[in-house]
Amino acid sequence: MSVVSAGFGYVLVNCSVLDGGRVDLLDDAGIWVRNDRIAAFGPVDDVRAEAGDAAVVDLEGATVLPGFFNMHTHFGELTYSPRGATELGFVMAKNARAALHAGVTTVRLLGEAYGLDYGLRSAVAAGHVPGPSIFTAGNPVMCTGGHGHNSPAAAQADGPAGFRKAVREQISAGADVIKVMLSGGIAGRFERIDTRQLREDELLAVLEVAHDWDKKVTAHVGPGAIAAEAVRLGLDGVEHGFQLDDAAVEIMAERKTTLVPTLIVTRCKEFFERVGAPAWLIERALGAGEAHQRGVAAAAAAGVPLAVGTDMRPGDPFEGTNAHTREVEYLVELIGLDPVAAIRAATLNAAQWLGVDDEVGTVEVGKRADLVACDGRPTTDISALRSLRFVMKAGKIVRHDRALPAWA
Repeated sequence: MSVVSAGFGYVLVNCSVLDGGRVDLLDDAGIWVRNDRIAAFGPVDDVRAEAGDAAVVDLEGATVLPGFFNMHTHFGELTYSPRGATELGFVMAKNARAALHAGVTTVRLLGEAYGLDYGLRSAVAAGHVPGPSIFTAGNPVMCTGGHGHNSPAAAQADGPAGFRKAVREQISAGADVIKVMLSGGIAGRFERIDTRQLREDELLAVLEVAHDWDKKVTAHVGPGAIAAEAVRLGLDGVEHGFQLDDAAVEIMAERKTTLVPTLIVTRCKEFFERVGAPAWLIERALGAGEAHQRGVAAAAAAGVPLAVGTDMRPGDPFEGTNAHTREVEYLVELIGLDPVAAIRAATLNAAQWLGVDDEVGTVEVGKRADLVACDGRPTTDISALRSLRFVMKAGKIVRHDRALPAWA
């Protein structure tokens, strides 16, 4: 056990903890949280002695994990009825709170409208509204008429000069990362999933500008051939990968290019019906499921780094739990990851891609106290995540179900 400072705060007791270097749990553990940091972690008696007069939080046998990341989501309301910017801002704040209560303490937003993501990012950071820490891509960059072009979030461009300008506009607005649409997708009426939408010189323009500004680029991409070409040119991340083939998997594994598979997207008929999606979209989504699963499984087996993202809002109800938890379960059920690897896809792998693994992503002394707790042992039974009942972000308890009065 190590300690960074003395003083007050919280000491979490009666828990098991998955820390940064283990594949099993440390039982009878304690965590001392002072201000926004983990001040001590180790055997509970040692931690309590160091924590002194810190307030004791009894977790009643829960398992503590690092706070979760969702690397592909949108807080704007996914609905087929239009909303104005003012109402959408309130909707996004609601969805941010729901994500936090689902255990998601960090998100990467990959396409929002009207610049509302920047305002929400600042409001959450300042403590004005509850929500996860936000990294955002601003508007996705695409060709004229490309995937998502009919959204107010679209940044359309053509030719290398046009794409350079579009990327610079996102960076000047405050984008943390750049998202580019390389192919068609599920939600494009007049395209196929395998429709190529950028030429090599256009993608190179995106990559060169973004990398000049130390911004990573991730891409919406379906077909393996387009993914392989983009990774060869220097792409940092692949979203969805609906049709990955051996060549794409090989170069992604070689370059350690992170894949955010969003498996939930090709198996969420009930959700699409609830939000009013047209029949053709639902048919296309479900029809892509088998190839999607096969490609992601091949990528995982080859050692391609995976990170969790849903495309849906993380806190949305889905199949008896929420979208984020179900996506983590899918990595185990459909792809064959062991539960610890699936948890790392939702924590450390994501933190490493974002370059914040020195701050968050594991339970270690000195890191920010973004923590969640559930019943059971999710390291052997991933469905234990469904019992999540405690969330702490930056040392503040934002959800603690057992502390609620009986009437609540």
